[in-house]
Amino acid sequence: MKVVNVGIIGGGLMGKEVAGAFGRWFSLNEYPVKVELKAVCDLDANTLKWYEQIPSVELLTTDYKELLASSKVDVVYVALPHFLHEQYYIEVIEAGKDLLAEKPFGMDLEAAKKINEKIASSKSFVRCCSEMPFFPGPQRVISEALSGRIGEIIEINAGFCHSSDLDPLKPINWKRQSKFCGEIGVMGDLGMHVMHIPIRMGWIPDKVYAHLQKIITTRPDGKGGWTEGDTWNNATLSTSVKIADNDIPMSLEMKRLKPGETNSWYIEILGTEGGVRYNTKDTKALWTFKREKEQLWQRVDLGFQVPFPVSTGGIFEPGFSDCFLQMLAAYFAEREGFLNGRFGCVTPEEALMSHKLFNAALKSHETKSVVDVV
Repeated sequence: MKVVNVGIIGGGLMGKEVAGAFGRWFSLNEYPVKVELKAVCDLDANTLKWYEQIPSVELLTTDYKELLASSKVDVVYVALPHFLHEQYYIEVIEAGKDLLAEKPFGMDLEAAKKINEKIASSKSFVRCCSEMPFFPGPQRVISEALSGRIGEIIEINAGFCHSSDLDPLKPINWKRQSKFCGEIGVMGDLGMHVMHIPIRMGWIPDKVYAHLQKIITTRPDGKGGWTEGDTWNNATLSTSVKIADNDIPMSLEMKRLKPGETNSWYIEILGTEGGVRYNTKDTKALWTFKREKEQLWQRVDLGFQVPFPVSTGGIFEPGFSDCFLQMLAAYFAEREGFLNGRFGCVTPEEALMSHKLFNAALKSHETKSVVDVV
């Protein structure tokens, strides 16, 4: 069995999630590639200490260049603040490594363009993370949309919302400061998750009207004082997409201040003959609509139906760690050439498309007008 060795740059929360998925790799049924974590880079010694418990790890370092120079590393996963994406992604590619990148793939449109230009002149295999569509529910939404049973599409609604920022005493972090996360704010943090399925379906916005909100603009600095939180907390985008030569409205919601939401990702597609909706708030529930003599919304209780079969029984409920494992399986399957029509990770081109939308949204909000997405 082929073995692929991975290095992580940025060993915090998401780095640990990746490490945990690799630790469960054997749960993938008949998966033809073994993936092992070999190296981790982080500036925090306590974070690196956590990785000492992983037997496959041979290199723990505070110098990312040492990781990139290692001949034992084939693929690098980078989980760093958005303002560092351009530099680190380009250096990973220049080192001849393949890259699994975090969203939003650069802090702004110009950074995303430069990363894409570097990829185009290299042989590196590069994809961007977006794990939420790998739940069974979104996979069923895609199947329903492709089946034709929905009829002529009337509207599309998608979003990703949570409410942790409703706490005005929550300390500031880099995601709440535009110098670190970019002017796009919450769109950079949550937007790629929202756009993954629409873009993959070919529903690419050509126009947008954006309403952006900052709401809570100062937060504790963690040192006894207060500091400015200058990013957009909430974004509501009204867009237009072309489907079968028709202009179809698509509403996109990305919010950190949505009362009652812990971490809810959703998508809804409505048509003349049927419809489908899914929300991670009710992980097992897939809702389908049928236009009959009496119009009917029907709930289906989903089990563990995932793109890459695992040892978990089919009646059990999936969680975040499960869809994260599925996303990684999709990355390595596509890298090795056996994705075979299954849903794949975000491509660099798709990430660039999302940045074009977010950039247009900034212009729309500033001018209070509908803006072309170019």
